[in-house]
Amino acid sequence: MAAYTHGGDLLTARSRYGGPVLDFSTNLNPLGMPAEVRQAAASADGEAYPDPLCRVLRQAIAAHDGVEAERIICGNGAADLIFRLAFALQPQKALLTAPTFSEYEGALTCVGCQVERYALDRAKSFDLDEGFLETIVPGTELVFLCTPNNPTGRLISTDLLLEIARKCETVGAVLVVDECFLPLSDGGGKGLAPYLTEFPNLFLLRAFTKSYAMAGLRLGYGLSADAALLERLSGCAQPWSVSAPAQAAGTAAFTRCPHWPEGARTLVVRERLILAAGLGELGCQVVPSQANYLLFQLKNVPDLKETLLQRGILIRSCANYHNLGPDWYRVCVRDREENRRLLAALKEVL
Repeated sequence: MAAYTHGGDLLTARSRYGGPVLDFSTNLNPLGMPAEVRQAAASADGEAYPDPLCRVLRQAIAAHDGVEAERIICGNGAADLIFRLAFALQPQKALLTAPTFSEYEGALTCVGCQVERYALDRAKSFDLDEGFLETIVPGTELVFLCTPNNPTGRLISTDLLLEIARKCETVGAVLVVDECFLPLSDGGGKGLAPYLTEFPNLFLLRAFTKSYAMAGLRLGYGLSADAALLERLSGCAQPWSVSAPAQAAGTAAFTRCPHWPEGARTLVVRERLILAAGLGELGCQVVPSQANYLLFQLKNVPDLKETLLQRGILIRSCANYHNLGPDWYRVCVRDREENRRLLAALKEVL
């Protein structure tokens, strides 16, 4: 089997460490899953087939996000929809930033797509700039962007995103904007949902995974005003791609505890500053983050991930990200005591 390159592989980490592991490799809500969501998932009917159209869930999403239910498509996590986009559109040429979430390129590679990368400048905190507009040229069929970007934690301004949407419209490209981390980022906000009608070429990726700590339930969704595109994506899905527990959990999240991410943002902003300062004091070069995770570089310490795992702590190596390398790492922001444990272990290593 191919090597697993994401965070969150706790089974492997626990077996190698020989006990419980404190996981900093996945960027979930530090408050965890709401009790109402856990209860809804546990109470779902596991004998009957789930609704293939996710009708109750889509109505809950529509009310929460302020969009029409007809513009919503649900999937087995956002990754499911990323791969469906690649299979449905079969693009010959796509544009990504570097670094960014690896599953975009993974999906595009499956359909033989030529991938071009726009290198983000480390000296500018990896922020996307207007130079990106010049790379969107005729022949570009699909553009993936992530705000806040994974793994940098940097937001893209709405003004720049709208400029990019216009440029994509001009050349006939579909623009996919991944907003999965937006609810836990500085300011939160509605993202680009209000602009869906203006830009039918715009597709927004969202998920419950991060903001409600539902990684194991696998639930993501997409928003688009392009009915034909949504129909094509539906045609690329396996039957019953969203389980009954996942649908029940998502419905409960948006109807019973819609403000759950807001409470986490308060904690994240406070603890992120302390964690970033602690990493900096230990010699790490920390990228200023606007999300619930931190990207940092630590030179002259070979395989920090493996070294920390020997102390029962799992972090995300960013060695497989383009424009980074083996001395780059990402950690999520957890609560005060857990962050202290990470810093104490890192101090031991150094």
